[in-house]
Amino acid sequence: MKTVWVIDGAYLFSYGRSRPFDYLKLKNELVRLSGGPIHESYYLNSTRDPADDARNAFHTWLKSAPPRGPKIRVQLYQLKDVHLTCVNCNHQFDREVQKGVDVGIATLIVKLAAQNLYDRLILAAGDGDFEDAIDYVKSERHKEVWVCGSQANLSADLQSYADNVVWLEDLHPAIDKGA
Repeated sequence: MKTVWVIDGAYLFSYGRSRPFDYLKLKNELVRLSGGPIHESYYLNSTRDPADDARNAFHTWLKSAPPRGPKIRVQLYQLKDVHLTCVNCNHQFDREVQKGVDVGIATLIVKLAAQNLYDRLILAAGDGDFEDAIDYVKSERHKEVWVCGSQANLSADLQSYADNVVWLEDLHPAIDKGA
């Protein structure tokens, strides 16, 4: 069975702040659970322009092949500034937000399914906005869908479509960073 792993980088980054993990170890655990290799892996996220040295080194490491790294294709989008006003005090401020990552993930999921490049999708994301893309690949393209996420914030909409839910919490200590 040809398996593809698609990662919402911001989602896993957020999870990793409370429980640091290693992407290579996570990929190895997903391979073990799925019973076969992962054909392609994709990491989509946004970054500042220009990215700092630490972020560049991390993205380079993600691209590196085993045993050095997890060999994941990296697709980065720009952050955009949004001008906001506090509703309580009228203080105005700017905040950086992702632009295009969710659309990129949904497009990638659908495009790869339409090209018949996978039989099983493992989606590491928690956002219910991917429901339409997942519905399409399951009902129209007849693909198996696994969702990998945290019990704290994995959309029930995604869970309802999943053939298998892989809880990150269940993979520790095997994926712990530095273990």
